[in-house]
Amino acid sequence: MNAITKKNYRTLTELVRACQNNDPRAQTLFYNKFRTELMRICARFARTRMEAEDIYQESFVKIFRHIHDVQNLESIESWMRSVVTRTAINYYHRTTKKEALHHSMDMSPMDFESNDHICMLDRLSAPVIDEMIAQLPEGYKKIVNLHLIDGYSHIEIARRLSITDSTSRSQLLRGRNLLMKKLRKQGISGYEM
Repeated sequence: MNAITKKNYRTLTELVRACQNNDPRAQTLFYNKFRTELMRICARFARTRMEAEDIYQESFVKIFRHIHDVQNLESIESWMRSVVTRTAINYYHRTTKKEALHHSMDMSPMDFESNDHICMLDRLSAPVIDEMIAQLPEGYKKIVNLHLIDGYSHIEIARRLSITDSTSRSQLLRGRNLLMKKLRKQGISGYEM
């Protein structure tokens, strides 16, 4: 927040308006202000740091191209998260999905039918969860991120990833099972308090 006041932008609304007026100083400040939060979203969908950087850059090109269309400036942060998520999904369609089709998925048995994963995940910090999810196979990782972290329904996921909702459900179940196994290997179970 100190950077905003140093540059004569007392509020986020003033900063966004300056960006809408194509003020390069405001755009640089805006780009850097949300970097940590939005890079975390990018990293959840990317396989490498470089892919996350590419997604972040592509997202901000879209953000600055369409920032003029944002009428409700109070919702700018949720709008940006949505742009980044859509950009990451599109990136996945262009690059990762093609590669993933050539590799078989780990067909782990579906032995965890409960909601223990919710209790287990609640006990961990966000970076630990992100790291564990990042270790999942690509298809599972996308579904787990979209459903468990971003809160999308299976129908929404199916539309975004061009798959069926039953595929989304099965990928979530398999991804969740793999995640539970990883958590249990770390000594974390759903029954601990």
